[in-house]
Amino acid sequence: MKIRLITPETFDEVRSQLSGLLLDAVAHGASIGFLAALDGAEAEAYWRGVGDAVADGTRLLLVAGEGAEVRGSVQLDLCQRKNGVNRAEVQKLIVHSSARRRGIAKALMEAVQQQARTHERGVLFLDTEAGAPAEALYRGLGYTFVGGIPEYACTPDGRWTSNAIYYKTLFSRNPGDQA
Repeated sequence: MKIRLITPETFDEVRSQLSGLLLDAVAHGASIGFLAALDGAEAEAYWRGVGDAVADGTRLLLVAGEGAEVRGSVQLDLCQRKNGVNRAEVQKLIVHSSARRRGIAKALMEAVQQQARTHERGVLFLDTEAGAPAEALYRGLGYTFVGGIPEYACTPDGRWTSNAIYYKTLFSRNPGDQA
């Protein structure tokens, strides 16, 4: 499994596979912001927007692949406000249903944390569906649960559910603070 950072120049090489990855995840019940009726055109439109964010430098996209096959992805949205340049949001950790339980999600999260350090982002935050298996992964990687919001999002099958919000401090900019 190789993880690579996608650049504006390499984005088109993986775009169609990313759409397939997204369609697979939603079809298998992943609560990642889309309903079960997601179609190829909507998936393509979503990834075009991600490509635009990669091109303008506000988002990092990492993909995990086996040979030429994309098996997973994760995004890091870099806060652009001057008072928030120490933080970034981890978004859309996705692993293909045929490749789950092989350490891909953990490897993607470790790689995204390294990219955060490289981009001088000391605080990462994310949210996931409350009660989802991903919560164990995030806790195991040292993320701290801070709470959730009732009926925050609709699952692909139409059920309203709470989210679970997590953060992790990678380093501190304030002397004396512990990371």
